[in-house]
Amino acid sequence: MATRYAWLSIAAALATMAIKGVAALVTGSVGLLADALESLVNLAAGVLALLVLRVAVRPPDEEHHYGHEKAEYFSSGAEGTLILLAAASILVSGVRRLLAPQPVAQIGLGLVLLLTAALVNLAVGLVLRRAGRRLRSITLRANGQHLLTDVWTSAGVLVALGAVALTGWQALDPLIGLAVALQIAWTGLRLLRSSISGLMDRALPPDEVARVAQVLARHADEEHGEVRFHALRTRRAGARSFVSFHVQVPGAWSVQRGHDLLETMEEEIRRLLPAVSVFTHLEPVEDPVSYHDTGLDRPG
Repeated sequence: MATRYAWLSIAAALATMAIKGVAALVTGSVGLLADALESLVNLAAGVLALLVLRVAVRPPDEEHHYGHEKAEYFSSGAEGTLILLAAASILVSGVRRLLAPQPVAQIGLGLVLLLTAALVNLAVGLVLRRAGRRLRSITLRANGQHLLTDVWTSAGVLVALGAVALTGWQALDPLIGLAVALQIAWTGLRLLRSSISGLMDRALPPDEVARVAQVLARHADEEHGEVRFHALRTRRAGARSFVSFHVQVPGAWSVQRGHDLLETMEEEIRRLLPAVSVFTHLEPVEDPVSYHDTGLDRPG
């Protein structure tokens, strides 16, 4: 299902790139050229997103027991890198135009074309961001956020071109191009940070961890020492979440009784969090060894 939105992103990138390319050609504006280059990045990101989403939805196999969802982080990381390269290209063009100013032509036509492209990006960006949240897809969220950032970029260029038309100050065009480049670079850095965070197995958001802890607390009986838990760990890989924890129960309990408790806790967590895999470990509360594995590495 997510791949349909990737196709929508590609179509929007092609349309806006064509519109902005024509606008940059007829006006000779560095700001419009910067905007057109960002649409080229959108196209590359959309194609990459389509490829990655097709990998991410594959079920677990013999070489990838935990699925392929992490592939999405490569897409957002690559998109962030492409955005930084586009920003560098725009910076170079802007500096050159500042050193050798050139007049902007047919500003009225350029404004109409740019406004059209901005409206396309606004509509598609909102759709992608909403779909990314619903499907828990970092790739779709990144594409949607990038398109919405592009709208603000276009707004800045619109203001600059309007100011050039009113004042005749040609330096505004390359200056706004440089400002656009900095804004684009910031977006690229944010996407890279998000991608790296996912690849580093960052914990689930605090509110989701708190909900898991509430489930465990409901079943704990620390006052009488019967049921306790520790070693709660969480992580996210694309759209899938992983939760693991250890539950300590009296050693006199039967295996069936302990198993039933774990099954109940796991089911409650699965109802709270979508697309979550829960791993539990049962331990006797009286055994001192049960307290040696609260950290990631058991002490020797």
